[in-house]
Amino acid sequence: MAYFDDSEGEWLVRTARHVLERFFETGNVEYFEPPTDKLRKPSGVFTTIKTYPDLRLRGCIGYPEPIKPLYEAVAETAVLAATDDPRFPPMTGDELDSVVIEVSALTPPKKLDAPKEELPKHIKVGRDGLIVRYGPYSGLLLPQVPVEEGWNAEEFLAYTALKSGLPPDAWMWPDTDIYVFQAEVFAEESPGGKVKRVM
Repeated sequence: MAYFDDSEGEWLVRTARHVLERFFETGNVEYFEPPTDKLRKPSGVFTTIKTYPDLRLRGCIGYPEPIKPLYEAVAETAVLAATDDPRFPPMTGDELDSVVIEVSALTPPKKLDAPKEELPKHIKVGRDGLIVRYGPYSGLLLPQVPVEEGWNAEEFLAYTALKSGLPPDAWMWPDTDIYVFQAEVFAEESPGGKVKRVM
């Protein structure tokens, strides 16, 4: 059952865009007062920016753990996704009219305690996101990624291990920890346009 209603999801996405508009005008991260208490509670969140209309990734950064109130976290991750994703050059304000914004609000990660060879059975593609942790290495992929890529649960584990900088079979290592989380995902259909629930 959804925790956030559609209007709260729309607020998150619209706020991420508004924060970026203000950031490119002033150079400051501004926080906007949320309309409901749920948006004030600490929550993990990722903000994703994609080019439009081809929907290629332009930036994605988030806080996996609920370390800040959601309304603060979404503002900060929006700016970080636009300016600090090491995979891409920083965005400029001119790009805002040619990108769409997606916000994923996360549940707290839960460690999977199961024999390694049984882990794929405990992961539901399309529902779960994954975190792979081994020593100082950590990688995270959001629940929508394996759906977009057409992966099964085992491939999802392998690609999350690769994201952490480890070999694809690292999820099988005895000292590797696997965590699952869920996300409610809201995205613009066009730049500044209608916001829909993705999952």
